[in-house]
Amino acid sequence: MTREHTRVISIGDKVIGGGNPILIQSMTNTRTEDVAATVAQIHNLEKAGCEIIRCTVPTLEAAQAIREIKKQISIPLVADIHFDYKMAIAAMENGADKIRINPGNIGGADKLAAVVKVAKERNIPIRVGVNSGSLEKELVEKYHGVTAEGIVESALDKVHIIEDMGYENMVISIKSSDVLMCVKAHEILSQKTDYPLHVGITESGTIISGNIKSSIGLSLILHQGIGDTIRVSLTGDPVEEIKSAKLILRTLGLRKGGIEVVSCPTCGRTKIDLIGLANQVENMTAEFPLDIKVAVMGCAVNGPGEAKEANIGIAGGIGEGLLIKKGEIIKKVPEDQLLSVLREELEHWDKQEV
Repeated sequence: MTREHTRVISIGDKVIGGGNPILIQSMTNTRTEDVAATVAQIHNLEKAGCEIIRCTVPTLEAAQAIREIKKQISIPLVADIHFDYKMAIAAMENGADKIRINPGNIGGADKLAAVVKVAKERNIPIRVGVNSGSLEKELVEKYHGVTAEGIVESALDKVHIIEDMGYENMVISIKSSDVLMCVKAHEILSQKTDYPLHVGITESGTIISGNIKSSIGLSLILHQGIGDTIRVSLTGDPVEEIKSAKLILRTLGLRKGGIEVVSCPTCGRTKIDLIGLANQVENMTAEFPLDIKVAVMGCAVNGPGEAKEANIGIAGGIGEGLLIKKGEIIKKVPEDQLLSVLREELEHWDKQEV
């Protein structure tokens, strides 16, 4: 079942499934009870391009904080629940746009029914989450270990339980830190259900390893037309998750817009701090809603030619650098002005030039 054929589900004022654009999620790492800190982090994530945010709800105070947090943000909020069904109910009563639960650890059928009842009354989607690390013992034994088939069966078992309770407003999420197992599980699941799928590689790791594993896994899944929302899970600043997710979607041709930064590898000809400059450019350009390519080149010898496919670029020399448009040198400026000159060009960018 490809994205075009999945069910359409509303999460707050956002819509997923049915071929709608893939939305980017992240999760706060603040204490949800700390409203000010949580709102500040969500604002940073919103600015970076986060479209759905998830917050953990381990306490009643956290559930009650959702009401105040919701007043100060403009993207849908998902309440993440583990074990305590009362927190799921409290989160929905305080305005959560969606809840994430594992029906297998919520405390039994009667408690799950209580959660489903409130979700049904308020028409709040339930994200059914299953993680390979918490696969039921009987399924591990049935499949002789943790397998993609076992993960899928576990997820669908829980979906069917909620369906039997008369509710079908669901999103499914199956995750594993084993990239190829996760890919296989999504391939199997997409053929067995038309519910929207939230895709991610769980416990993927730090910025470097997490980005590599997430990029490989998400790309293999998304390129097959599978997945309706994504999260790049990284051990680090959640804003990095958004940057990575946007780049993955753009690279796969699943999203347009946003500046693409290309830069050359360093070599012996490099006379400027190319690594630092490229990082500064990448951070700075994230502010601009332009659909163009910006090049950052390390030397004035090959820079103009190598940057000719970019709309605009800069190339370093010895204490100075070049501003380049479509491979043509526009002007020479001192090295310490390269970033500000580039910013000025972007601020006054004529979209007719794209």
